[in-house]
Order: sequence, then C-alpha cells, then structure tokens
Amino acid sequence: MKFPDYPFTGHRFEVRPGIRMHYLDEGPRDGEVVVMIHGNPSWSYYWRKLVSGLSDRYRCIVPDHIGMGLSDKPGDLQYRYTLQSRVDDLDALLAGLDIQGPVTLAVHDWGGMIGMGWALRDTSRVRRLVILNTAAFPLPAAKKLPWQLSLGRDSKIGAFLIRGFNMFAGAASYVGVSQRMPADVRRAYVAPYDSWRNRIATLRFVQDIPLSEQDAAWPQLIESGQRLTEYADRPAFIGWGLKDFVFDHHFLEGFARALPKAEQHVYEDAGHYVLEDKADELVPKIRAFLDAHPLG
Repeated sequence: MKFPDYPFTGHRFEVRPGIRMHYLDEGPRDGEVVVMIHGNPSWSYYWRKLVSGLSDRYRCIVPDHIGMGLSDKPGDLQYRYTLQSRVDDLDALLAGLDIQGPVTLAVHDWGGMIGMGWALRDTSRVRRLVILNTAAFPLPAAKKLPWQLSLGRDSKIGAFLIRGFNMFAGAASYVGVSQRMPADVRRAYVAPYDSWRNRIATLRFVQDIPLSEQDAAWPQLIESGQRLTEYADRPAFIGWGLKDFVFDHHFLEGFARALPKAEQHVYEDAGHYVLEDKADELVPKIRAFLDAHPLG
C-alpha cells in the first residue's frame, strides 16, 4: 500500500521471537542519528515530512511500535502491551542497528515516555531533544485527564468503541489538527487500524496511561519526570500546538520549567498533530536547530 508523502523503503526487525517491528532508516549511514518516536494512535507516517527534510544529511530512524503502523500486531498472549515493552523494543532495535553513539531524540505523544524511558538507562546517549506535544512526567496537578481518554482507559464501552469502530484513530485524525487533513492523508493515518484485531494497540496504549502508583508505568513516569532537568544543559527544541486538549499548556509549561534554555515555537492555531498543521514552518526550523548544534 502506498501513502501520500511517504516514499520511503520500510525495513523489519525481529524485536522478540516471531514479532517484527517496521521501521524507517533513511539518510546517510554515517550521518548524525535522529530517532523519531511516535505515539498513539499515529505511526511513522506522522514524521514523514521531517524525514524528508532531514535525510539528505541526517540518519533518520523511525520505528512503528508493535501493534502500530506497519509493524506486527500480535494478540495479548504473544505480546505484553506496556510502556516497558515499548522501551525494550526501542532498545532492541537500536542495538540491532548498532547505534552506539549519541542520538537526537524526537518525540511526540506517547513517544515522549517511550523515548525518555529508553534514555533513562543512560541519559548521556541523548545529546539533543526535539519535543512536540508530548509528556515525560505525570499528569500535572492542574490538569484533569480528558473524559475521552478516561472513557477508553476505564470503561468497557470505550474499549468497544475503540476496537469495534476505530474511534480513537478515527477521531484523532479530525480533532488532532486545526486545519482539516486532506482525505488521503487522513486515510493513511487510520489505514493500519482496519479491524478489531489490528486496533489492539490503540486501546492498550490508552489502558496503560499511568495515573497513580497502582499503574505499571508509574515508576518510569516518576523517574523520567525527576530526571528531566538532566537534559537542561543540552540543546532542546520545543514545537507545540496549543489546540491540543490532552497535551495542552500545562505540559508545555512542565517542559519549559525543566528545560529553560529550550528553543520554543508555540502555535495558537495548531493542534495535537502539530507536524501536520505546521510542517512548513517546523521542518525548516528543526533542520536549522540541528544544523546549529552539531554533535561533533
């Protein structure tokens, strides 16, 4: 299947026996590495314009999490859909690609906790950060979990709507942007989630949202938040759409406090999928940021 603005050659890597992860590996092998981590319910397609804007010089590695995008979509008996599994998968992929040197970590949505969870093992591996509408710390005290997420996380009705009717990916393709997506782009976002079986990860991601110490991902979330200031001494870029009803100004303020020297580009007229609404502005700005802060 072909997707608009996605002319890349996909690869597959067995992150655990019988389970293969789809990923992009675009750009020169000796280029500075940029690892782009998506969230839920998107996939590597979200990063396509940034990959196109960087891959002449930078090596862009962009995984689809298991159950997402073009990766395998195993059932619960074959795979445990948890944050720890995501971190382990990313670690396995980068080790398999022999990525040993420093990387730039670009994160969006759940990609923030996955990428920063991976980095907890050795924060020195991350030399630059690109942060787009995401989180790497607990839900701010002033922010309530939106009812749409609570419905999917905590109720059978919400779970049925997500698995049965693709409500999460489908709704996100509309409410996640300020400017309506072209029809073929919206179809590309939802295409991987075309059946009850193939929507398992979009539900499990929501059910894994950590809100208290009773939740499996809570210790990693707490540690990530406590250690976020360790990145304050290295280049960071924040691109944020304020029309995001989940990752809103409360989360932006959390990153701004932890990373006071970060370069910020905040848009009143952009939503959660900020790279959709503002690609024409963000891609060259991110490119300029990376060029201005070489890893050497």
